[in-house]
Amino acid sequence: MAGCGGRQTDNTTDKAGANSEIACTVTSDTRIAIATGNTTGVYYVVGNALATQITQATGDKVKASAAETGASVGNIKGLDKGDYQVAFSLLDSATDAVQGKGSFDKPVKIAALGRIYDNATHVVVRADSGITSVAGMKGKRISTGSPNSGTEVIAQRLLKAAGLDPDKDIQPQRLDLAKTTEGVKAGTIDGFFWSGGLPTAGVTDLFTTNGDKVKFLDVSGLLPEMRKLGPAYQEGRIPAATYKTPGDVKTIVVPNVLLVREDMNADLACVLTKTLVEKREELARANPAAKGITLETIRKTDPVPLHRGAVAALDKAGAAK
Repeated sequence: MAGCGGRQTDNTTDKAGANSEIACTVTSDTRIAIATGNTTGVYYVVGNALATQITQATGDKVKASAAETGASVGNIKGLDKGDYQVAFSLLDSATDAVQGKGSFDKPVKIAALGRIYDNATHVVVRADSGITSVAGMKGKRISTGSPNSGTEVIAQRLLKAAGLDPDKDIQPQRLDLAKTTEGVKAGTIDGFFWSGGLPTAGVTDLFTTNGDKVKFLDVSGLLPEMRKLGPAYQEGRIPAATYKTPGDVKTIVVPNVLLVREDMNADLACVLTKTLVEKREELARANPAAKGITLETIRKTDPVPLHRGAVAALDKAGAAK
């Protein structure tokens, strides 16, 4: 159920107090907006599917809509302002928010409904660019993602880890994925960073139509330097079957979390988490990345705290502790 986004009037504040009993039901009409990401990314696809499932599961008591956004950092800032009630985010950006560092001047009072699937870091270059490593991007036209996105955060950190200044050593193009892939096809962009679930539709299209003209870079060698920034950065791979590449690509993955404000009504948070858990198969049909939502990992959101309503839902669902 896609919506135009924007501020929603709702009944989402936890007025009952931190120790009140959680019934895990919503009895009054409530509207929520879910901050997602670029239209060709996985956040947007899964976010729309989640909005539909929430609306259906609550018998229209909770009317949810998904909003296209620049993703993680902007989503959290919008959540803090009340423009959105739920937000998709990379765990590293969410960690920065609760700790008041990076793109955030002070700690943001957010909580998680749960950890969802992992994002794979896609680093793609034109085959004729001469680029064989992130360090080799010096002087090149590189898209670092939408402004205030989790992709931009990771791109800048990877460039620094490779010894480059993101502002001076490359020709930065701060573009969303659709404009980025258009630029790569046209030859106006030499390479790009993208953090997304597998598969990401925009990347699939690029490799389907221009597979002989683009290639992935292996960035796993930068993992030790990235790990100095926090445990959110983990070793991973992009299987060859994902984008029909010659072989698997080693990369860095970062978990995603579904966020709400710390003061969200606990019953609403419980209902949203319950829906997330119970409708995993439906979400996976929207995009296979959602298969990564599991009861084994859903509580692993540290250092972002789980909302107490989410804890109640996950306890009842038997999620691993």
